[in-house]
Amino acid sequence: MNILVNVDVDDLDRGVRFYTEAFGLRAGRRLGEGVAELLGASSPIYLLAKPPGSGAFPGAAKRRHYGRHWTPVHLDFVVDDVETSVARALGAGATLEQAPATHVWGKLALLADPFGNGFCLLQFLGRGYDELAA
Repeated sequence: MNILVNVDVDDLDRGVRFYTEAFGLRAGRRLGEGVAELLGASSPIYLLAKPPGSGAFPGAAKRRHYGRHWTPVHLDFVVDDVETSVARALGAGATLEQAPATHVWGKLALLADPFGNGFCLLQFLGRGYDELAA
């Protein structure tokens, strides 16, 4: 099974610019006017242009907004150096929500993209998550 990642954005060109600058991804195909493929991660990321105020499905009561919002699914980008990666993401337009903190398994920083989607930058140390396994 493969996983494809889809991220809603209100401005496709700005989304491509952010994700390529922040994470070193590269632009792949344009799928019509409203979808951009990004390559270079373990799974392709598709940016989907969705206007503010639109619903996720016909008749949806909740409407899209691009202020910071919570979602039960988010992206973790595994990086070699969390501090350098935070600086790069901030330079591309991310917002820092929690500075890098060190844990037994690695370092973690919490951020949000310019479209209100939260994401984490994660640097494994030692044996990574295996440090927690019994």
